[in-house]
Amino acid sequence: IAKMCQLRGKGTISDAPDFDPSIDAEILYNAMKGIGSDKETILDLITSRSNAQRQEVIAAYKCSFGQDLIEDLKYELTGKFERLIVSLMRTPPYHDAKEIHDAVKGAGTNERCLIEVLASRNNKQIQDMVAAYKDAYGRDIEEDVIADTSGHFKKMLVVLLQGTRDESRVVDADLVQQDAQDLYAAGEEKWGTDEATFIMILGNRSVTHLRMVFDEYEKIAEMSIEDSIKNELSGDFERLMLAVVQCIRSVPMFFAKRLYKSMKGLGTADNTLIRIMISRSEIDMLDIRECFRLRYEKSLYNMIKDDTSGDYKRTLLNLCGGDDDLAGEFFPEAAQIAYKMWELSAMTKVQLRPTVRPADDFDSAADAQALRKAMKGFGTDEDAIIDIVAQRSNVQRQEIRQAFKSLLGRDLMKDLKSELSKNLERLIIGLMLTPAEFDAKMMKKAMEGAGTDEHALIEILVTRKNEEIQAMNAAYREGYKKSLEDAIHSDTSGHFCRILVSLVQGAREEGPADVERACADAQELADACNAESDDMEMKFMSILCTRSFPHLRRVFQEFVKCTNKDIEQIIKKEMSGDVKNAFYAIVRSVKNQPSYFADRLYKAMKGLGTDDRALIRIMVSRSEVDLFNIRKEFKETHDVSLHEFIQGDTSGDYRKTLLILCGGED
Repeated sequence: IAKMCQLRGKGTISDAPDFDPSIDAEILYNAMKGIGSDKETILDLITSRSNAQRQEVIAAYKCSFGQDLIEDLKYELTGKFERLIVSLMRTPPYHDAKEIHDAVKGAGTNERCLIEVLASRNNKQIQDMVAAYKDAYGRDIEEDVIADTSGHFKKMLVVLLQGTRDESRVVDADLVQQDAQDLYAAGEEKWGTDEATFIMILGNRSVTHLRMVFDEYEKIAEMSIEDSIKNELSGDFERLMLAVVQCIRSVPMFFAKRLYKSMKGLGTADNTLIRIMISRSEIDMLDIRECFRLRYEKSLYNMIKDDTSGDYKRTLLNLCGGDDDLAGEFFPEAAQIAYKMWELSAMTKVQLRPTVRPADDFDSAADAQALRKAMKGFGTDEDAIIDIVAQRSNVQRQEIRQAFKSLLGRDLMKDLKSELSKNLERLIIGLMLTPAEFDAKMMKKAMEGAGTDEHALIEILVTRKNEEIQAMNAAYREGYKKSLEDAIHSDTSGHFCRILVSLVQGAREEGPADVERACADAQELADACNAESDDMEMKFMSILCTRSFPHLRRVFQEFVKCTNKDIEQIIKKEMSGDVKNAFYAIVRSVKNQPSYFADRLYKAMKGLGTDDRALIRIMVSRSEVDLFNIRKEFKETHDVSLHEFIQGDTSGDYRKTLLILCGGED
């Protein structure tokens, strides 16, 4: 699939027919003559010529008017629009050279720019850039990069700067096997990581060869090479190696992700946006647009339109070339990428990693005494409470609860409630409850009072295993003297109520995919898409709420084959409200559950105000399951660590406790 994406290589900008550089030069001269300039004429002309033609216009301009076109453009234009137009006038090697130069000069280094450029260019592009750098700055690019970076990150950048990756199409099956084995031995198999092996193999082997190595690696390690890199490496080196892997798999998908990150959230990373739109406009912009729509269910065109303004926006939209939201269906290639994404999701056995583990040398009696001491007399020693509660496993906390009662004749929960307040109290109490009691309490809170927190109901019921749901049902009945199913009935209605009732049975099938049945299920879902909305929702419910997750992965994969559409898009387009949110959560969880939770955490903290209940619910319930994986997904998707986000969004002892649960900075 990645190969197809690479081979098509269609840009949105190509040579203009009937091109006459002298006429263009005169048009540009007149557009800048007198007071003010005719920006529309300038941007329309420059974005409808190829880079080679723009170089001819620069030469003709100098011949006809004795002036430097680039200097005139800089003088006439301002801001981001000027940066964009002037950058379009440079040749690709000089544009890349300037980007690298800007990334390493002055105080601080723009590591992301170095990573993006060096991971994505082929040998010839790198060699041309090295020569252009020498010509433009009279310096050696390698020396400048070495002076500004360090460690394994520096070594890998130097390897990439050689521009000597094997570009043959011939693949030696034995070497594929050997490389996969060597990578496994260098990382997952040993204590510590042999970074040199990663650098040598990922920096030198051909694209075709490495794609086969990645497939082989997945069979040996039972996890994707990306997950191994996230587990084994860190910081800029981790980011660089992930970028290299993504570019080996599909350069257009790599750029689609970079573009999305440049525009998502508050503010726009204009330098990234400009750099990518310019450097890919004649190479693979159409492929990038396809990958963008596949991954984000929104066209690149619309994202740019919503995120920029004025002449800058018009120029970017010209480079983008068209709005894919009008197309409705996938292009065949994008459908195949969607199919491959589901296949990868099915093959990958993610090793779930917690952030909270049982404490060594645990002594429940000593902890109980220390907690009592922290709460006795005037004032409370919050630090002592936090250090104990947040650094014990849930099983250990239950032993402390029991010891507190046995030794002191007191109820630890009551004491904590009377000594702590607000979010810190909610968080500490949440940690002290058993997982089943905590889930039951969260379900109760979601249905209490005037409004219902549907997102919480969905999140809990979709992501818990059968035995967890059954334990939660028992805890709910024990704690609130009524069945959870009855509570759901009285608090929700319609199809949404039915979905929740189906999930709360805790009777989802377990076990691997049944391929034949998956094809039949996919066909039933495809047929349901043409039915009335009621029938469609019932059919989706009968499959999405009952089949095992591994089976559903296969169903969603076959669904792409049946319909040329991705199931996520169908749900978003054809359904609405809570029903849509519930089905969407199931699909996201099946595809990548840690990524679904990372998204929920992001939504809980972004913008004004914090949804503390969601934040507490996820941090408590996932800390001993997969919070480490969630952290990695958070960083990957949002380009900022979960640790940073919590730090900026919370305060005091509440923040301190959350950060202990978070377990690291990434």
